[in-house]
Amino acid sequence: MKLNVVSLGRIDYKEALDIQEKLLILRQQRKIDNTLLLLEHPPVITLGRRGIYSNIIAPREELDANRISIYEVSRGGDVTYHGPGQIVGYPIVDLKDLNKGVKDFVWGIEEIFICLLKKQYDITAHREEKKYTGVWVGDEKITAIGIAVKNWVTMHGFAFNVNTDLEHFKWINPCGITDKGVTSLEKLLGCHQDLSKLNEIVLEYFCEIFDFIPEKIDSRNLLEIE
Repeated sequence: MKLNVVSLGRIDYKEALDIQEKLLILRQQRKIDNTLLLLEHPPVITLGRRGIYSNIIAPREELDANRISIYEVSRGGDVTYHGPGQIVGYPIVDLKDLNKGVKDFVWGIEEIFICLLKKQYDITAHREEKKYTGVWVGDEKITAIGIAVKNWVTMHGFAFNVNTDLEHFKWINPCGITDKGVTSLEKLLGCHQDLSKLNEIVLEYFCEIFDFIPEKIDSRNLLEIE
């Protein structure tokens, strides 16, 4: 099954959200194929449907000084942070095509990073199935997941900490969780990682898990469709 793959580089959160919403409608109308956006964001905080502002623990003055915007969004979950060095993926995928429900789709995203970390880096990662979504190494989350599904088409997605500045997570209680930490591939391996290479590896495992054939495409070719 074909998958459009769009690399957006580092892009403002609101701009990427507008792109998602346009592509969501096009996919619902079956005017485009299933699509994966891969990108980075400048530092930003988002609150999902269950998000509460008390989980943003940094003073407003500190966030303003660092030019940190806060967005309320339609994905599941609580509060999360995005920033440079993090691979963010937004699948615009019709679950009917995959013959999967929401839980199976989230399980598949988790499987991408569990397999990737083990096969590529011999890092054992796991789920916290009874309590939390995402992928964990020990008690530290390395991949956050939060999606929205509208008429069976997904948006939002995953955030994989590669070279992420983990100090920025001190601005929040990530996902509303106070008894666990966060980690990154850079922290686990002790050295800076090639983000371009990691984007390709993430794409490879995404296509393997969901049985997609990737086709890289410019976002303008999709957004010009009416």
